[in-house]
Order: sequence, then C-alpha cells, then structure tokens
Amino acid sequence: MTTEEQVLERIERARRRKARVREELVTLAHGAGGKATRTLIEAVFLEAFRNPLLEPLADGAVAGGLAFTTDSYVVTPLFFPGGDIGDLAVNGTVNDLAMCGARPSYLSAAFILEEGFPIADLRRITATMAAAARAAGVDIVTGDTKVVQRGKADGCYITTAGVGTVAPEVRLSASACEPGDAVIVSGPIGEHGVTVMLARGELDIEADLVSDTAPLNGLTAALLDACDAGQVRCLRDATRGGVATVLNEMAEASGTAMILDEDAIPVRPAVRGACELLGIDPLYVACEGRMVAVVGGRSAGAAMEALRGHPLGAGAAVIGRVGEDPPGLVLLRTAFGGTRIVDVLVGDPLPRIC
Repeated sequence: MTTEEQVLERIERARRRKARVREELVTLAHGAGGKATRTLIEAVFLEAFRNPLLEPLADGAVAGGLAFTTDSYVVTPLFFPGGDIGDLAVNGTVNDLAMCGARPSYLSAAFILEEGFPIADLRRITATMAAAARAAGVDIVTGDTKVVQRGKADGCYITTAGVGTVAPEVRLSASACEPGDAVIVSGPIGEHGVTVMLARGELDIEADLVSDTAPLNGLTAALLDACDAGQVRCLRDATRGGVATVLNEMAEASGTAMILDEDAIPVRPAVRGACELLGIDPLYVACEGRMVAVVGGRSAGAAMEALRGHPLGAGAAVIGRVGEDPPGLVLLRTAFGGTRIVDVLVGDPLPRIC
C-alpha cells in the first residue's frame, strides 16, 4: 500500500467512527463550523433529536412543500463595513431557505439584549433588518425580546427562523452529486470573514473590503429556472468554514470526490493579501452572500449564464468538477501542478464572524 493510500485509509477509518465529544466543557471551536462543531452536533443534538428530517443536517428541513430553518447571530463587532448583525440575520436565514430550493416568505426574529445597550443602536439594527427583508421580499411576522444583565450578551444577539415554499420538482441534496457534475461558486470568496476580522481593529492591516452579505433567493430562483429538472444537485451558502467545509460535506454525503482547480477559484486581491498576512486559506473563510452549486454537466452552461446574468452572480466561476476517486474527499489541483487534500478544520481561524 502506498503512502497516499495509507493516508486515505486513515481518513476513511476516522470518518467511520461514531462521533464522540471528548471535551468536558464547550469550547469556541464547537461553534466555529468545523470538525468540532460537526462532532458536537452529531454526538449531542442529533443523538437526542434524531429523525429523518434532521438527519441530513442540511441548511433547513423540507416537508410537505415547505422549508423551515433557524439560525442565531453573535457577530462581533455588531457593525462592520457593508452591513451589521441585522441584515446579516435576515440574509443568512433567507439564504438557508434558498439553499433548500425554497422561495422564502416569512421570518421570525428574537433579540437577546444586554442591559445598557443603546436604543439608537437597536433602531439602527432593526432598520437594516427591515431594509434587508424588503430587498429579499419577505416579512418579519413574529418575534421575542429578552434582556440580560450588563456584561452577559455582548450587546445584542439575534435568533431568526424562516419558512418558504418549495416547488414539487425541486429535489436538492448533498447526496445527489454525481461524477461529471460541475462545481460552481457564485462569486469571489472570503470577503465577509476577512472584513469582520479587520473591523475588530486587532490587526494592523488595512484593506478596501466590505462584507458580501446579501439575499440569494433571487439568484437561486434564476439558477433553478434556467436548468433542466434534477440538474441542480445541491446548493450551499459558504458561511462558517467556507467553501472547503461545504464541499467536504457534499463529498462525504454523496461518496464522490470534489476536484478543484486552484487557479479557477475567484478571490479578490485584498482578500488574498489579508489571508496571506493572517496565515489562513481563503477556502476556509466565511461568505454571507456567496453559494456553492453542484450542477449536472449538461446544464453547466445554462447555469453559468443564469448566474452571471444576475447582479449577485456576475463573478460566478466553475471551480472544479465531481469525480469518483477518492470518495468523500476534496482535492485541490494547485497552481504549481501538485494536488493536496482540502480537509475540514477542527475550528475556525476567524471566530464570531456571524
């Protein structure tokens, strides 16, 4: 057995093991969207709540023509170039529904506020939420408010939930990816995570960047309308853990290999430069207005035309294809002619970005 085969065998054995949380206390890594998060979800929440709708661990659950999702937002700072926690909460929930192939309709919003939080900041956040909801064509129809003692909530946390309708012919699943499919991203990656990190002012780095936060339901609708039925296999918004993490989830669920071309992955120079200074790979950096789409080969051209014809998809690119081997892994063909495995990180190099 070659060294490469031994590595692949070890990876496969590790993935077959039942998830188990080894830590006695929750750590920041458990909320970062990487391996630690996945382990926590599978070993604690899935173990307790297991049912057929939950088990795929997708962006939302689809049943009876309806899609349902929920999410919480704890970003710091609350305000950053290109957005704030308010439009992030609306767009994130709309996007989770859109990744199910749904047309979002209604949202709820629950606020946990810290004693002493400025009312002016709360008004600013709710104003951006209202504007984001109008832009996405949804209504915020119910909610809740709680106030905790000073120092207990970093100012403001927001939890949202959303519902939307799914057309009968739409069947999206990470397990549906097939060899020969095209792997597409809807635009340059990593802008949100880097923008938020730089907005904290902890690093002496300046870059002309704004968050890519945006509602993707119009873009997904255009994509689904342009492709033949069943040709859009899976959609994922590349939030925590970035493009690398969602592609690993697709590869594992479908038993296929995701083979990427490093030169084809769109990354703005400012993002690439900041990532190099921080020592991180843009593939792992969160986006809030970008998606990964796996589309059947015969509809790839129509998919690209539809995406590039939409303002939020003008920078769309085919970054790779689905292959057969090695099953369950993501491979990157580097600019130097080599190949490396793109695995899932344990935690996240940029915590608290959503």
